[in-house]
Amino acid sequence: MIAIFAFHGHMRPWAYVHMKKPIFPPNAAKPLAPYTPAIEAGGFVFLSGQIALDAEGNLHTGDIATETRKVMDNIGTLLQAAGLDHSHLVKVTIFLSDMAHYGAVNEVYGSYFTEVPPAREAVAVKGLPRGVNVEISGVAVKG
Repeated sequence: MIAIFAFHGHMRPWAYVHMKKPIFPPNAAKPLAPYTPAIEAGGFVFLSGQIALDAEGNLHTGDIATETRKVMDNIGTLLQAAGLDHSHLVKVTIFLSDMAHYGAVNEVYGSYFTEVPPAREAVAVKGLPRGVNVEISGVAVKG
């Protein structure tokens, strides 16, 4: 017997709702800890926090604009591996080493959205992995 749940007028089997598919693009930076870069589940793609790390393990932190661009490109790589792009993002969290970076990060971040940008918050934190200045995580919707 398969349990059925109703979501937005659609019936989906219990197994579909509880499946999760890991996303490990070959051209993406390797995780620095025990986590999955992105997971597709229930019609959404959940993106782990991305920093300005390339596939070879090099950081791109020359200035905050360059760093933010690399982070957003890394997010794009994960989204592309799921068949999506930045326009599919519905929720984003931006972690900053200092709120003084807020304006410069916003300028680069905003250039990735031509229509409705995702809901989000931006917070300053005490420290980020590898001493970076910006880390961004998000949730995208399929379809």
